[in-house]
Amino acid sequence: MEHALSPATLAELRRPRPYPAVSVLTPTHRREPENGQDPVRLRNVLAEARKRLESDPAVTRERRADVEAQLDRALAEVDLGHAEDGLVIFAAPGEHQVWSLGRGVPERVVLSDTFLTRNLVAAQAAERPFWVLSLSADRVTLWSGGPERVAEDHAGGFPLVRRKVNFDAERQERVGDQPSTFRDEGTRQFLREADTAMGALLREQPRPLYVTGEEAALSLLEEIGGVARGAAQVRHGGLAHAGPEAVWQAVRPVLAAETARNTSSVVGELTSARGHRTFAAGLDELWQSAREGRVRLLAVEENYRATVVDHGEHLVPAEPGDLDARDDIVDEIVEQCLETGARVRFVPDGALGDADGIAGVLRY
Repeated sequence: MEHALSPATLAELRRPRPYPAVSVLTPTHRREPENGQDPVRLRNVLAEARKRLESDPAVTRERRADVEAQLDRALAEVDLGHAEDGLVIFAAPGEHQVWSLGRGVPERVVLSDTFLTRNLVAAQAAERPFWVLSLSADRVTLWSGGPERVAEDHAGGFPLVRRKVNFDAERQERVGDQPSTFRDEGTRQFLREADTAMGALLREQPRPLYVTGEEAALSLLEEIGGVARGAAQVRHGGLAHAGPEAVWQAVRPVLAAETARNTSSVVGELTSARGHRTFAAGLDELWQSAREGRVRLLAVEENYRATVVDHGEHLVPAEPGDLDARDDIVDEIVEQCLETGARVRFVPDGALGDADGIAGVLRY
């Protein structure tokens, strides 16, 4: 199952497909007992997709068989034992993808000539993905991080490994054991290669970067230049050879402190915007402003959801049974704001006070 949404991957997902491009969305759960319902919900929503394919006169028999086979292959790839908060399946003639999301999604089946991507985009913004680069003299490991985990990632050719490291034992003894390995020219060249590889990856998939290692390793990477100068440093050795849990425990306090700083900064910008009359709050106002490209900063509380009906000029709360209800309107606003160059920040529940879960700073 896919987790990381790069700009190149998003562009590929958004390109037109031969009809029908099927998007199947369903909520999932991480823990018992809620996750017991996930297999049944998944089977039901896939049955609905097949029913829609069969009843659509624009879908030929051959194309329906192709897409149904892709749905079957996608189902075989689903691992509900490692489910997060949402599952998205894309299927079109000749292709399929399965995405696990750390943000809830509505239960939905959509047939179109493009895949439905707004929930992926909102989940990516909410997860605030980051990179961790762990240094040692003989190995540099890359980790991809999210809200509750890190996992080793092999993008950019990582991990980088020095197959043969011949240190001078007498020289190490003279200059002070382990830190001296980072004065070795071979080590310098090795970390320079890591810096170059990480720089290329950041250009392709820009994310915040955290670098872990001994003081000597961090100093050498900073001296080399490039990625270290824009990264947060975590002075913790041994993580290049460690597992994901050890890396997560090392970076978690740094992430928590940064989240607190970012939340404070966002609230400060919103407070200032009130005085300058560029403040907006509430779904209706932000939906209008997002469509007009007027939002400069969008702030959303992490678990804020709303189901509405679009009456043209205004969004109104949906009533039970409304057939036109839109229950991922927050994700739509997030995607629209990102498309028009706004910064989108998710903040802890309650951080926005009386702004009703969503607020923004307008460009004008």
